[in-house]
Amino acid sequence: MWDYSETVKEHFYNPKNAGAVSDANAVGDVGSISCGDALRLTLKVEPETEIIIDAGFQTFGCGSAIASSSALTEMVKGKTLDQALEISNQDIADFLDGLPPEKMHCSVMGREALQAAVADYRGEVWEDDHEEGALICKCFAIDDVMIRETIRANNLSSVEEVTNYTKAGGGCSSCHEGIENILTEELEARGDTFEPSAVGKKEGVVRLNPGKKEEAPATMTPVQRILKIQEVLEGLRPALQADGGDVELMDVEGKNIYVKLTGACNGCQMAAMTLGGVQQKLIEVLGEFVKVIPHTERPVEIAGA
Repeated sequence: MWDYSETVKEHFYNPKNAGAVSDANAVGDVGSISCGDALRLTLKVEPETEIIIDAGFQTFGCGSAIASSSALTEMVKGKTLDQALEISNQDIADFLDGLPPEKMHCSVMGREALQAAVADYRGEVWEDDHEEGALICKCFAIDDVMIRETIRANNLSSVEEVTNYTKAGGGCSSCHEGIENILTEELEARGDTFEPSAVGKKEGVVRLNPGKKEEAPATMTPVQRILKIQEVLEGLRPALQADGGDVELMDVEGKNIYVKLTGACNGCQMAAMTLGGVQQKLIEVLGEFVKVIPHTERPVEIAGA
């Protein structure tokens, strides 16, 4: 399970500057609800000095996305637009006393929203439509340019890191070969050699040669798959029980895995984060994209309907 700092929790439970600035003269929109994360950053800028005197955010996403957006609005207030543009996604993470590696893409989204808002204020066009680069990850609409810029800005060196910072490759994994090709080129440009890491590899995956696409995981029977899911939940259970909670597997229907949070986890404000952590772990172990759904959200069939 992910380890969140107290600062992240504070900005999640009590976000600063939530909501749109009513008299904003700069707006930055990034992401999309269909991809799981969306952020609108609104700024009120003093025209003569270009100082940001107010900032607000509206976000659709996880707790880390809320915390990152909250932190960003606090960081930019009182700065000029040029000073604000110097804020990196790592600065946002540092302000929060760190983010789990799997959630660094939330700070990247905040950085992009800031760039978009400044461009809006200055009457410039901020490109976010993939016209500059080929689309690499279709699941989350991440293009070549964004991946390369994120690799350079954060000194990334593995597919796992690229996924953590951009979400590219976090869905069906079919774009991993493309990400590896980009990493090979970018690392070569900085004098390094890309070596596929053993960390995060799926069970049953065999890599034949560096830079080549991974073979598909060995097919499991339905019973084997359920047992593997149970095994993952058993591994997560001690951490949940330590906080007075627990998780139970209720049903599996294709890509949908229905679980029930019990004890302190039931109704907890961090339940969404918990389910997200369970889902990420299952994706890693099963080698496929699955969706973890609270059992209460399962559609109910009505007799005679």
